[in-house]
Amino acid sequence: MSRLEAKKPSLCKSEPLTSDTVRATLSVLKGVLTSCYGPSGRLKQLHNGLGGYVCTTSQSSALLSNLSVTHPTLKILTTSVQNHVSCFSDCGLFTAILCCNLIENAKKTDLTPTTVIKLNKHLLSLCTNYLKSEACGCRIPVDFSSTQILLCLVRSILRSKPACMLIRKEVDHISALILRAFLLTIPENTEEHIILGKSIIVPLKGQKVTDSTVLPGILIEMSEAQLMRMLPIKKSSALKVALFCTSLSGDFSDTGEGTLVVSYRMSLENAALDQLLNLGRQLISDHVDLVLCQKVIHPSLKQFLSIHHVIAIDRVGVALMEPLSKVTGTQPIGSIGSISPSSYGIVKEFCTAKFGSKHFFHLIPNEATICSLLLCNRNDTAWDELKLTCQAALHVLQLTIKEPWALLGGGCTETHLAAFIRYKARNEPESILTDDGCTQAELQLVAEAFCSALESLAGSLEHDGGEIVTDMKYGHFWSVQGDCPSVVNWPDLLSRCGCGLYSSQEELSWSFLRSSCHPFEPQFCLPHETVGPASNLTLDCLTAKLSGLQVAVETANLILDLSYVIEDKN
Repeated sequence: MSRLEAKKPSLCKSEPLTSDTVRATLSVLKGVLTSCYGPSGRLKQLHNGLGGYVCTTSQSSALLSNLSVTHPTLKILTTSVQNHVSCFSDCGLFTAILCCNLIENAKKTDLTPTTVIKLNKHLLSLCTNYLKSEACGCRIPVDFSSTQILLCLVRSILRSKPACMLIRKEVDHISALILRAFLLTIPENTEEHIILGKSIIVPLKGQKVTDSTVLPGILIEMSEAQLMRMLPIKKSSALKVALFCTSLSGDFSDTGEGTLVVSYRMSLENAALDQLLNLGRQLISDHVDLVLCQKVIHPSLKQFLSIHHVIAIDRVGVALMEPLSKVTGTQPIGSIGSISPSSYGIVKEFCTAKFGSKHFFHLIPNEATICSLLLCNRNDTAWDELKLTCQAALHVLQLTIKEPWALLGGGCTETHLAAFIRYKARNEPESILTDDGCTQAELQLVAEAFCSALESLAGSLEHDGGEIVTDMKYGHFWSVQGDCPSVVNWPDLLSRCGCGLYSSQEELSWSFLRSSCHPFEPQFCLPHETVGPASNLTLDCLTAKLSGLQVAVETANLILDLSYVIEDKN
């Protein structure tokens, strides 16, 4: 086909980061993300100007998926963060803001991008090795024989999402439910490799948050009339289950361009119904008690099964197929021909349940690691945000099984890490530099830019004009009101550090964040009361934050290394 107009040449732009438009857009993106960061972060409403769904959120996953970013350079940043969040569910804003800070600070050093990239890699390696080492002063072990640290980890995630609209009592209630749901997915008899189950989040909007609960097994929403028809069916022993992933409606599949040959005077509808009824007879002869179908069951087959006291439930949906398969111990049946006896499964029992205005059919397994988290919130917006948060918290707990450590939150890991890097760069530069042509002076510049990016990230937690100080012993984050006097007794204004680990009543000295002070090696001493019953630490997932740190640095390096952006305008 001939072209209607001549092909346009590709648009080639050199040094994209020198463009005022790109720098201004990056600054706006950073401002949007920074204003969302932390428990007191400001909410954002995203919507199409022509109408439609309105998203109110402060989460990176919802924010970036609804933002329209057009410049290729910024797309690299947003795509990298989205990929990180899809794998780890947490630390998305941390990753994005740190990446923006690193890019901005690197441009202020006046060093070549090659030099900055080399030294950024060395500093990333220094941070990663330190955070993974036994000498790390900003991580604590997660003891799975106690729930305290696990609850702190979940509470920290919930508190960092203000769009969930939870008060403290509700945060504690949901945290306990999330932890219970997670524990129910861990098999009792664990071997060398643990295969976790699944927590299914069931929506119940318009109810009190404290009405939320966790139940073992699966809840299938049904009408009250359907449940009333099932009530007379009782059985003391386990129920035999058939699970179908194909339609039992009697419809014929599309033959495409082929030809369907039908005998004279033969009714396709009657033939299909006869086949379904034959299937029903086989199910009855095999003593099946419960038939579950992903799609639709023909009304005549439903009635036939009901007459023979077989429960038939259709339209369960594709999302429940895998959990139902695990609960019943059966593989979904994909045909309506002859069924092998090994295709059936069993379930311990069933019951009916009512929560709010909804009715449910509750399948209770023997030992399956599947549970239902019935999640309530006051409105659709708050429920959507709470659902994302609960999914993130459950994922973080799963990651913690693989790596049972947690990082101190509330900005303390960032300020502690900045103090550690400054000390190493000033006093032990040979431990960072390798024979790659970089000088100690260049290291000092890039290390300061790196530390400033971390400290600026920690400072993003303050949204109300307060001042940030760090102590000169542990390198932790402390927040104080912005109108404090110039001469002040700091212990009178400060209570505990950002993560809650240390008290201001200790013998400490403080310095304003990003002020010039002599580099010091941050210490670490875990107080005995840290894991006590009243502990209320703010914690982050080690695995997610390590990945976020790596993604932020590598993405910043990639963007700094861009020499040309070539766009096809056709």
